[in-house]
Amino acid sequence: MAAAKEASRETARLTSSDKVRALEAIAAAIEADAAEIIAANSRDLDRGRSQGIGDALLDRLRLDEKRVATLASAVRDVAVLPDPVGQVVGGHRMPNGVALEQVRVPFGVVGVIYEARPNVTVDIAALALRSGNAVVLRGGSAAKESNTVLVRIMREALDGIGISPEAIQSVDDFGRDGAKALMHGRGFIDVLVPRGSASLIETVVTESTVPVIETGAGNVHIVLDESAPEDWAREIVVNAKVQRPSVCNAVETVLVLRPAAERLVPSVVDALQQSGVTVHGDDVVSGLASSVVPATEEDWATEYLSLDIAMKVVDSLDEALAHIRTYSTGHTESIITTDSRNAERFLAEVDSAVVMANASTRFTDGSEFGFGAEVGISTQKLHTRGPMGLSELTSTKWLARGAGQTRA
Repeated sequence: MAAAKEASRETARLTSSDKVRALEAIAAAIEADAAEIIAANSRDLDRGRSQGIGDALLDRLRLDEKRVATLASAVRDVAVLPDPVGQVVGGHRMPNGVALEQVRVPFGVVGVIYEARPNVTVDIAALALRSGNAVVLRGGSAAKESNTVLVRIMREALDGIGISPEAIQSVDDFGRDGAKALMHGRGFIDVLVPRGSASLIETVVTESTVPVIETGAGNVHIVLDESAPEDWAREIVVNAKVQRPSVCNAVETVLVLRPAAERLVPSVVDALQQSGVTVHGDDVVSGLASSVVPATEEDWATEYLSLDIAMKVVDSLDEALAHIRTYSTGHTESIITTDSRNAERFLAEVDSAVVMANASTRFTDGSEFGFGAEVGISTQKLHTRGPMGLSELTSTKWLARGAGQTRA
């Protein structure tokens, strides 16, 4: 970590064109070594299956030719984004003539602890470099083979163009001791970002002595209002659940306003079931559709990360909002409605990182938001909230330019 701190001084001085050159070298190296990456990932997948880690984690872990190409593409997407370092956030001239300017600066060293997500290895490294930071990674045992190869490839790419490879480091070889070192790395780690299960995030938040940006679990809700068009309700709910069920922006609970229940529940449940989804419903849902699993209290609080969904009929928008306040993890919620007053009320009152009207929750994503990639989805309110891109990996400092002024 001391080497990463030293490297962060170099990355902070890199010009924007230098950083673009570094990212282009990384993208090209990933493409050139795709076969080696996929072979390493196959070993991780085989070990994961033998250990029974579950379909959701296996999906997050998997790299094939298309996903490796996407990794390289994401790096190039980050490269063409505006460099946040040096951007002027604000400023003014004091009455005594001293000119003040607030500008964005890198954090320094960003630590990241995550699970079974080799894409995060590349995304975080790219975002860290583009924002002038060094990065120390702890990717977990499930993706150890994949991450080892990816980190080596990226370090070699940097070294090949004269940039310190210590700007990208991994502590995976140290196992849990490596994670503990990150959490207690005051003086070396400037900010720590956990990504993964609720238990991992809770551990990092409670045990760290360095600043943490909390990325939360996704107990995500969609509300079907009385005015929701049937085709919108059906297509958005299915997309939000099925398109990639193992990720944090997939919908987990659907709340249907009672006046729309008879019209919407049979259609939406049927569409979900045809896509292989198991619906866990309350008594009303069970009475309106077949093959529904009776929901328990636990279902309302569950982030399934699988082809399962909870569905409940509520009497009013007030009850839907109360349910979300009780069970939401503050990630993403959406309402399907043609009633503009209900839409605006929902957008105003729901206290989550991303709140939507008439759109799939799957859009809560850094690349979809135009960030090129993301560090994670922050569900806290300091220092940032929602998808974290380049500017969220910077702090600010004040520059003061005077002409001999002294304070009276």
